[in-house]
Amino acid sequence: MAGGGQAAVSFLTKVAKVAAGLGLTASAVSTSLYTVDGGQRAVIFDRFQGVLPAVVSEGTHFLVPWLQKPFLFDIRTRPHSFSSTSGTKDLQMVSLTLRVLARPDVERLPEIFTNLGLDYDDKVLPSIGNEVLKAVVAQFNADQLLTDRPHVSALVREALVRRAGEFNIVLDDVAITHLAYGNDFAQAVEKKQVAQQEAERSRFLVARAEQERRAAIVRAEGESDSARLISDATALVGNGLIELRRIEAAKEIAGVIARSPNVSYIPSGNNGQMLLGLSTAR
Repeated sequence: MAGGGQAAVSFLTKVAKVAAGLGLTASAVSTSLYTVDGGQRAVIFDRFQGVLPAVVSEGTHFLVPWLQKPFLFDIRTRPHSFSSTSGTKDLQMVSLTLRVLARPDVERLPEIFTNLGLDYDDKVLPSIGNEVLKAVVAQFNADQLLTDRPHVSALVREALVRRAGEFNIVLDDVAITHLAYGNDFAQAVEKKQVAQQEAERSRFLVARAEQERRAAIVRAEGESDSARLISDATALVGNGLIELRRIEAAKEIAGVIARSPNVSYIPSGNNGQMLLGLSTAR
């Protein structure tokens, strides 16, 4: 029995040693492997050499445990938005919101990691974005930011792409998504519109008065010409036309009085003439 017990203990000891060896081996293998997922790249930090210049692509890779450590970068394009309040050329305050689509320059990831770290975009983009917005907006008046918005956006994009490139950041898109003016400028715009409407109304009144003046002149000239023609005709053929007009007027007056229900008697004097306003006296 004693010999059988010793054999069992020896067997169990060997099994434990084998298990411990397998465990250590598995642990060593586990710590020696790391995986780079799709859309990522890795930078290796070596305790003796520092940040290695090579960029590790997607897949599973080996490293030296304790001596080396991987740092993963997301190289996919990501959106970033930030706001800035800037002064225009005519000293108006404008609030702008800028949206950019940014990603790191893959070939420069070791340099980015050395100088900026993993959160490179949060450190760089807001600062250079505000700098570029203030510099570009200061070149324009407040109203030009609306009328020349495509030109302003192009200048912002060009300057921001250049500044981001200095930090090894690639910008795929830059857009101004929001533009708001201060209350003072809004009130000034409203007053300007009211003043323009008043000026237009004044110009209309002046033009109408001028037209009325010209019409009065034309009407007076017509009446003058008519009076002259009548005077010339009277001097040429006598007062026959005037007498004809008097007769026509008298007939019209007599007809109106005859149709009036309030008139029941028309005097028949003056030699029996029924036409009013006629006199043989000259």
